[in-house]
Amino acid sequence: MKELLRTNDPTQLAFASALLQGEGIDCFAMDVHMSVLEGSIGILPRRLMVRDDDWAEARIVLTDNGISLPEAR
Repeated sequence: MKELLRTNDPTQLAFASALLQGEGIDCFAMDVHMSVLEGSIGILPRRLMVRDDDWAEARIVLTDNGISLPEAR
């Protein structure tokens, strides 16, 4: 799996997940339950992961819908 998105904004994570699922791309949100450790103040980013084979297509889907992503690594 490869990291597609890293954000502190839970609404952006939910939006990105919905867009990907709508295109039939499986994704997995990691670090979602870290809020227990941080006290729900949102300082630890959550990561959205996709399969290696879906990564390029997933980047296109998100950028076409206005979600800024870091440069490809």
